[in-house]
Amino acid sequence: MALQTARLAHSNRRFTTFRTNMKPVALAVLAALGAIGVAHGAEPTLPQITVQDSVERADGPVDGYRATRSATFTKTDTPLKEVPASVTVVPAQLMKDQAMQSLADVIRYVPGATAHQGEGNRDQFILRGISTTADLYVDGIRDDAQVFRDLYNLERVEVLKGTAGMIFGRGGAGGVINRITKMPVFGHVGEATVTLGSWNQLRGAIDTGNKLGESAAWRVNAMYENADSFRDGYNLERYAVNPTLTLTPGAQTALTLGYEHLWDYRTADRGFPASNGRPFDADPGTYFGNADQGHARSVVDGIYAIFDHDFGGVQLKNSFRATHYDKYYQNVYPDNANTSSVDAAGNMKLAAYNNANRRTNYFNQTDLTTKFTAGGIEHTLLSGLELGHQDSTNKRNTGFFGPLANQALATVPASAPFAVATAFRPNGTDADNDVQADIAAVYFQDQIALSKEWKVLAGVRYDHFKTAFDDRRTTTPAIDLERTDNAWSPRLGLIWSPNAASTYYASYSYSFLPSGEQLGLAPNTADLKPETAKNYEIGGRWDLAPKLSLSAAVFRLDRDDVRSPDPLNPGFFVKTGQQRTEGVEIGVQGDIARNWQVFGGYAYLHGRIKETTSGAVAGSSLQLVPEHMLSLWNRFNLGPNWGAGLGIIYQSASFATLDNQVELPAFTRADGAIYYTFDGGKTRLALNVENLLDKKYFPTADGNNNISPGAPRNARLTLSTAF
Repeated sequence: MALQTARLAHSNRRFTTFRTNMKPVALAVLAALGAIGVAHGAEPTLPQITVQDSVERADGPVDGYRATRSATFTKTDTPLKEVPASVTVVPAQLMKDQAMQSLADVIRYVPGATAHQGEGNRDQFILRGISTTADLYVDGIRDDAQVFRDLYNLERVEVLKGTAGMIFGRGGAGGVINRITKMPVFGHVGEATVTLGSWNQLRGAIDTGNKLGESAAWRVNAMYENADSFRDGYNLERYAVNPTLTLTPGAQTALTLGYEHLWDYRTADRGFPASNGRPFDADPGTYFGNADQGHARSVVDGIYAIFDHDFGGVQLKNSFRATHYDKYYQNVYPDNANTSSVDAAGNMKLAAYNNANRRTNYFNQTDLTTKFTAGGIEHTLLSGLELGHQDSTNKRNTGFFGPLANQALATVPASAPFAVATAFRPNGTDADNDVQADIAAVYFQDQIALSKEWKVLAGVRYDHFKTAFDDRRTTTPAIDLERTDNAWSPRLGLIWSPNAASTYYASYSYSFLPSGEQLGLAPNTADLKPETAKNYEIGGRWDLAPKLSLSAAVFRLDRDDVRSPDPLNPGFFVKTGQQRTEGVEIGVQGDIARNWQVFGGYAYLHGRIKETTSGAVAGSSLQLVPEHMLSLWNRFNLGPNWGAGLGIIYQSASFATLDNQVELPAFTRADGAIYYTFDGGKTRLALNVENLLDKKYFPTADGNNNISPGAPRNARLTLSTAF
């Protein structure tokens, strides 16, 4: 319940346009909802706007690892047992207990999801077999730039598996990742943490806030980190600050304004090459390329505003977010042109390039929610409008080697894989463009309680997505392109709750993936209709104990009309391909006993190419999709002050790419922790050890010759104190 804003720089004009365009639609929807309520004699059943008045101390919240409610899937505050989809909620306490450092750490404990290398310069994930950099959200708003994110200001991370077009629009084919940020509370907040870790890691963070009288509250989260790595020449430095302010002029109204600045600079690490279908055998610290010329820098500035108002039976929520992303990266890395870049003579090739991207996103969402009873049937009706504009500029240069700077590839011995790129300049089809996208969507959803045991969730969204591509290249003929897609995204779910402790569901959902989904067009893709994704799922949730939940789902996800080379028109594509992921996901979270908490899951995923695509023939396994994944974290309270943690992560073998020529071996990793709490529970000292058994493993990749080695045994010592 918040409105969140920050530096509006050049966003005032956009916001005025949003508000002007939105006003008649919002008023019309509001009037319709009000009329429904009056016609059916509805009582105002939605609660007044409320705000939290306190936060837990350093030793953790009462509910620990177990989440019971979510708004990610429905945009309404809904019990998880009434959500007909697979949703994994990773709470802040679990992130803290494991000393998680990134979203990739979070994903390791989400069944059905894996981390992609992302070329060492961005967050990228694979959800139910579909790779994505675009399906990332913050407080329900699209956050699709290719940058790294931090966990310093998060209450939790919610991962929805399965297609999500009805709520989120384009994309979301395999699911979405939604970060929920910390908001001001009407009470004192104060916690500081300092972490010292292996490879010279130093990290500090602060979370502080309080109320300002009875109608305002503020909160500030900030962090700084500097670290090296087990990888030769690697360095990371980042910092962020996120102030927020909540105003409550009345019991029915809340407005939250916020701003975030994030700066991240790190070595762009593309990992190992391959040899004979496996990762090349070398010391895990070996850097293949040139760490001095490989770096990724991103600067993110975002403002946001969330306005909530209860009209008495109809609740309005308006969320506005404007974010500017400034991203630049450069790397010298193992060339990915061949399956195995290390030849029989022990030599390999290195390539290089840099890329600059500046993107500005403006999004505004207006939601109206009402509850009413008609004919003895209860309804929770959601109507919404989303407007957005995205502007993205991209420029890429190829790196050249040699004294004359005329070699696009450098040949080096794999035993000493180092080269210096002597020049970076445009080459052939290197990108130089500006892409603009305009988004307008309306959506409707009804959560219908047919009886105490049976409920139905039905919804549909209509999207208008227009992309304009301005080609600025001078080395090749410039081509300006434009495409508009209009699409419906329906979903339907049936929920059966035979008793208070168990729920079963069946659901269908749909998403579309237009050619310009990630703000890019090309002559050979601009005329292609969107790809589509459909998810069929049945599942259940059970309360095994008062604070222990088990969930399970069986699903099939089809991605249809995947691009495939046109045999009659070389260089162009036709829509003939299909990929399918079928599987089972099981999740558990909560308290097994009074002093034993668990969080984890298991996934069996059978991901295959069903019809030939541009990247693989039918029958090929999907990229970075292990058939078996298991993760389980245990926390034990050993007494009034002591605690311990033990985690296991297992992944079976997977393939680096769709050609299935390079295999990443199966691995098992064990992590552990010891906690000591003192000063009346206000202060905690935690020692986390990753990879306890010091195993050599390769958790992810970005192609056959960019394979990331896992870190050897390492430790982090964290002191956190409430003040």
